[in-house]
Amino acid sequence: MMVRRAGDADGGANPPARRAVRNAKLAALPIAFAGRRAAGVGKRALGRPASEVNAEIQRRTAQHFFEVLGELKGVAAKLGQVLALYEFGLSPELAEPYRIALSRLQDATPPMLPRTVHAVLAESLGPDWRENFRSFEDRRAASATIGQVHRAVWHDGRTVAVKVMYPGAREAIHSDVEQLRRMTGLASIIVPNADIRALTEQLAECVTAELDFAAEAEQQQVFANAFADDPEFCVPRVVAQHGDVLISEWLDGIPLTRLISGGAQAERDRVGMLALRFVLSAPERSGLLYCDPHPGNFRVLPDGRLGVVDFGACVPWPPPEFPILVHDIGDALFNGGPAELEAAIRRHGFAAAGTTVDMRALSEQLLPYTDLLRHDIFRADSTWLRRRVRAGMSPRLSNVNRQLTMPAFYTPFARSILTLLGLVCQLGTTGPLRDEMLRWSPELAQVIARHRVRTEGSSDLTAARMRRAAAADRDAAAG
Repeated sequence: MMVRRAGDADGGANPPARRAVRNAKLAALPIAFAGRRAAGVGKRALGRPASEVNAEIQRRTAQHFFEVLGELKGVAAKLGQVLALYEFGLSPELAEPYRIALSRLQDATPPMLPRTVHAVLAESLGPDWRENFRSFEDRRAASATIGQVHRAVWHDGRTVAVKVMYPGAREAIHSDVEQLRRMTGLASIIVPNADIRALTEQLAECVTAELDFAAEAEQQQVFANAFADDPEFCVPRVVAQHGDVLISEWLDGIPLTRLISGGAQAERDRVGMLALRFVLSAPERSGLLYCDPHPGNFRVLPDGRLGVVDFGACVPWPPPEFPILVHDIGDALFNGGPAELEAAIRRHGFAAAGTTVDMRALSEQLLPYTDLLRHDIFRADSTWLRRRVRAGMSPRLSNVNRQLTMPAFYTPFARSILTLLGLVCQLGTTGPLRDEMLRWSPELAQVIARHRVRTEGSSDLTAARMRRAAAADRDAAAG
């Protein structure tokens, strides 16, 4: 059966897949931005305050940006999800337009028309696809980066989630990659002066992997087996997978997006700790790293368990060098100084040979992250994360991050841990974060144990940090 392409002869109601349509929509973004800036010059000339005009330009650009990305899906939508994390680098009043526009990206993306969904099901499951179901709801239950989910009842009576890939998703992603490579400068709208070329390439690789529903089904079943009958977590089992359709057990629950916006703080703390435990424990329990822990992939089930969905972005973990990396860099931060930190980052490929790295600046940027391990109970919230992101995103040419590289094996972990940190901070999680982190990282536990011996059992790292800085200053003066 021939599958109708989304956006072809469907009145444009489906996410468009045709290269010309998609490229035109993406290309319109910088043109519209330039037009708003030109109009802003005239408004300022007429006496409107510059701050008011600039805020309006940002608001309208953010709305347009995320609306187009949400409509296009694929790499473009994933880029929108990741860029949304960078709102933490903006002041609250400037971040608000992006937060509003992102909510539209997540919640108001256009659905596939029923006839398009039926065509995909027929191509993947056969022309008699309805015989597999007692009932099938044409109205989508949720949207995903490269498809959407429908609720149905399987032929054996189980309620299932049917994930259907958008027709033309593969072609659309390849088109997105080429177009976004030409448009990385547009990121200055969201993050002024940031270079996101490497980010774009990584996103393209991740989303391309998510096109493989057979691999996703295999990874999901690995997680389902690893967490079977767990009192805290629920991973739906895979029911069937054919072509561009993946069928799993249905999970009823409250999305974390709703909990973030209006949940009681005690529940947010509990769920934040559960999300942290799931991601950190997954490699030991399943042999896989869960790379996409954003709020839309979690549900709070009626029995209190944390449900987890969407396993398209997973990689075998850890690689042999990773535990050594954790130990060496952690030991340099807690028990060493700039010289030990430089040796560690060079040993593990974070600085190219012959490159000069400002180790004092790098230490100052990394040490605040050790706050997570300083206290028995710690509150990770948006204010704390905003300070960290602002430092890392500084547009100054002297920003030490411009002097660093990232080894290829580390990229999936960076994506996973940064997204997880964003989720935990969005929830405003207060709890024993240190104990949870040390529970799943024996290498880091060794580092902290050594530090406690050196500091006579103190868990407060501030004094030790100040002693290291003073010693470094004395050494510099003596030199």
